[in-house]
Amino acid sequence: MAKKNDGFIMQAGILAMAGIICRIIGILYRSPLAAVIGDEGNGYYGSAFNIYTIILLISSYSIPSAISKVIAGKLALKEYRNAQRIFHCAFIYVIVVGGAASLFAFIAAGIPGLLVEENAADVLRIFAPTIFFSGLLGVLRGYFQAHKTMVQTSISQILEQILNAVISILAAYLLKQTVIDKDLTTQAIYGAMGSALGTGAGVLIALAFMWLIYGMNRKVIAKRLRRDKSGNTLSYSEIFKIIFFLVTPFILSTFIYNFSTSLDETIYRKILKLVKDVDVSQIATWYGIYSGKAVVISNIPIAIASAMSAAMIPSISGRFATGDIKGTRAKVHTAILTTMLIAIPAAVGIGALAEPVVSFLFPGQTSLEMAAGLLRALSITVVFYSLSTLTNAVLQGIGRVYIPVINAAVALAVQTIVLVPCLWFTELNLYSLAIAAIVYSLLMCILNGIAVRKSLNYKQDVLKIFILPAAASVVMGAAAYGTYTGLFSLAESNVISLIAAVIVGAVIYGILILKMGVLKRDDILAMPKGNKLAGMLERLHLI
Repeated sequence: MAKKNDGFIMQAGILAMAGIICRIIGILYRSPLAAVIGDEGNGYYGSAFNIYTIILLISSYSIPSAISKVIAGKLALKEYRNAQRIFHCAFIYVIVVGGAASLFAFIAAGIPGLLVEENAADVLRIFAPTIFFSGLLGVLRGYFQAHKTMVQTSISQILEQILNAVISILAAYLLKQTVIDKDLTTQAIYGAMGSALGTGAGVLIALAFMWLIYGMNRKVIAKRLRRDKSGNTLSYSEIFKIIFFLVTPFILSTFIYNFSTSLDETIYRKILKLVKDVDVSQIATWYGIYSGKAVVISNIPIAIASAMSAAMIPSISGRFATGDIKGTRAKVHTAILTTMLIAIPAAVGIGALAEPVVSFLFPGQTSLEMAAGLLRALSITVVFYSLSTLTNAVLQGIGRVYIPVINAAVALAVQTIVLVPCLWFTELNLYSLAIAAIVYSLLMCILNGIAVRKSLNYKQDVLKIFILPAAASVVMGAAAYGTYTGLFSLAESNVISLIAAVIVGAVIYGILILKMGVLKRDDILAMPKGNKLAGMLERLHLI
């Protein structure tokens, strides 16, 4: 059961809900944005965004997780002065590293072929300043996460996504209008630049909000520092050494873990252009369908795992620092069970209802059939990426920070060996990217799972965590598909049929999970608002 002083499931729930809201906002604005910039513009945006993400990963993306881990460890030992010093040093770190990374991205974007193709260069330049501001935002988010409160981060994420959505569409439309008399490729480039402006605007509003919240807590922070009786104050040189040696493996792990997307895109573009002689604009259009539609949708449920991971790191680090291995194992079990109970039915659901989901989120698009097929192929990665993201956080939380680096490197090498011949010798085209994603995420699951078991002597309840949820999900998927097909044949309304299918599927899945005994009363009580939920289920005679 979750305790009041350590309700990481509650905090994960808050962050997960914010993540889902952000994903929904992201999906909703993608449709009008795609209508403005088209699949070709999506392709240029996706190409620049992948490089932006890699530079961000190297410079500052891992800061929240790394900082929350080290500060949480000090807070668990009541070393409040050291925790605050680490926070200050982290700011200096990201100012230097983030500033250099932003400058590099801006300059290197102008060198043809170095980071991106010529058509995506200006889009990457727009992204460059955002790298610096994201680092500052990451430090503030990591600071509050270390205190086991995700509310500030959650609100900032929602604000970020709202402004991102508004500015992306508005700027894309206005910039495209400035070149409306030019060719379609130029219009696509300017539209993609506008979308990149939205990303930067979102980060700025989130940074302003987090800084305001920190300022409001200054008196509380000062009071706590005066109560520090630890008598052990780290020097700034020691802190920078801690940050460097902690952040570096976080960066390497996250970088390699996410580099697969950019590497796959580069291989895809090179082989199609140089070997199969496909036009550059056609390559961008196809890739825009894959990255801007299929991948975007499949990433929605993965937000749950990302939220759970962010909430787990400070909690696991604190327990592990005090030697509570049993408590650490219990939290790992709860997090994996909760994540799989959501990820497995989500994977089955988007696989079974791929076409109506794509049609609902991207209405009127000519690429419906291709996007739906790719989404079906990617659906299984929802489970694999969710689990591997979570186990990455577990290993980092217990100090096994280099194991995810090695695992990610091995998985990256294997998926590349699979991808190249698929693209070169077959006509699978975009499906080759989906196959590579499946191979990569599956290997990460297996390798991380082995490492967690060895490190914590942790044994997964395979029946309860995987088999029973999968069985319930298959029944759910069949019921949802049948409901959609039946209603659509009568009403011919995609929206009504899809909503009804989702509701029917969710109810059936929930009943099956409870009746199969996957969720016990104690598991439900550990959830956010568990007491009320358990009471309601008892009245319905489901537990």
